[in-house]
Amino acid sequence: MTLTPEQSAEIAEARSHSRPTLRATAEGMERHLYSAHQVLDHGLVRVIDYMGDDAAICQAARVSYGRGTRAVSNDEGLIRYLMRHWHSTPFEMCEVKLHVKLPVFVARQWIRHRTANVNEYSARYSILEREFYIPAPEHLAAQSTVNNQGRGELLQGDEAQRVLDILRDDATRAYDHYEAMLSQDGQKGLARELARMNLPANVYTQWYWKVDLHNLFHFLRLRADAHAQYEIRAYAEAICAIVRDWVPLAYAAFEDYRLGGVTLSGRAVAVLRRRLAGEAVTQESSGMSKGEWREFEALWG
Repeated sequence: MTLTPEQSAEIAEARSHSRPTLRATAEGMERHLYSAHQVLDHGLVRVIDYMGDDAAICQAARVSYGRGTRAVSNDEGLIRYLMRHWHSTPFEMCEVKLHVKLPVFVARQWIRHRTANVNEYSARYSILEREFYIPAPEHLAAQSTVNNQGRGELLQGDEAQRVLDILRDDATRAYDHYEAMLSQDGQKGLARELARMNLPANVYTQWYWKVDLHNLFHFLRLRADAHAQYEIRAYAEAICAIVRDWVPLAYAAFEDYRLGGVTLSGRAVAVLRRRLAGEAVTQESSGMSKGEWREFEALWG
């Protein structure tokens, strides 16, 4: 990860001052404030601001003035109940604002989650840095033969090196042409808003991303999943570590019911009941499609 001296100085300055406040703070989140967490080769995630904690979720659910005589165990039980029964609004009482530096092709996936406030670095007004995402060898894989959206076997030896050379050469050449086209040093050139269109999808961009906890959990459920593309999963896993420290009770419930849980269809429930009753159920007698049956057997045998 590359931080400019100005960025490092800004982070050091922000972390050098504390401010008294009457609002609720989360000790675990305070440790993350402003610090940059490295993701991929040049990416980062850092917390700019946040609101709320585990107690705020419970307070919203109870609509009370404060914790009162409730014990932590009561809060944990309530949060687990809310998560188990898919309640959303209490979790919306917590918000976080993140600064994320990420490759453009990851940003295009990320922006599909339309339940956040986003402000992205503008290449119409500023010049993008010469920074590109180049996969590490262990993440350089061929197209999967069974999943149109996924990766298959790792590329090896000369083939892996050939692909890495192409990625680096193309990215470098594109940026060289980008710089050459720009208006610089008083010379006429192409407008920034046009010159940027020549840049590859692995160039890094940055944005501020503000989201409530309910929608953040939805993002993490999809993007921290083992089936998600590695590059966006790396960001999701970094955010998971932050959220775990911010709202430990809510994150534990999320991890249990969402990341570690499964959703069963009515047909799947019926098959499990028939199996428990001793019946041998086949795909043909289950009422499931071949794809659904394959997924069912992967979980239940």
